[in-house]
Amino acid sequence: MTINQDTRQGPSFSLSNRFGRVLWSTTWLMLARWTPPPLHAWRAFVLRLFKARIGHGVHVYPSVKIWAPWNLEIGDQSGIGQGVTLYCQGKISIGKRVVISQGAHLCGGTHDYTLPGFPLIPGNITLEDDVWIAAEAFVHPRVLIQQGAILGARGVAVRDLDAWTVYAGNPARKIKARPLLSTFHNDSSL
Repeated sequence: MTINQDTRQGPSFSLSNRFGRVLWSTTWLMLARWTPPPLHAWRAFVLRLFKARIGHGVHVYPSVKIWAPWNLEIGDQSGIGQGVTLYCQGKISIGKRVVISQGAHLCGGTHDYTLPGFPLIPGNITLEDDVWIAAEAFVHPRVLIQQGAILGARGVAVRDLDAWTVYAGNPARKIKARPLLSTFHNDSSL
């Protein structure tokens, strides 16, 4: 992917990328945005048409905003709540049994403010299995949220979060350990 290094001189992405995103946005609006909440399988189908890798039993609600589905992977039994933004300029990889609550924002891109043209810097985001991103939380580019971690409501993850730990605040800081429940280790789908 070639990215313009001077955003004052033109768009960051190629014409084909921008055309693909217009086609995607129009398709989501026409085929998915208006659908009743229980039609998760239909919305997963629409996402797969645009090269998103979507697991089984995934719940993506109709008001979710996805920037580029071809940069998105969602594992089995994960749920993406109402009003979530998945700004996948870089790849966003969401594990199994992940919950992303309403209004959360995963931002897969930033700009290099140290250079005159503010070039875009896409950054991958990875959420491992059994993670919970609570309501209106924000995840920065290049962040790994390890298995079982929780980012509390309106928390801001600017660095990697350790496994089985609860975080809150801006920037997010460790609050306490999250208990390892036996239900997390008895995955009947294996």
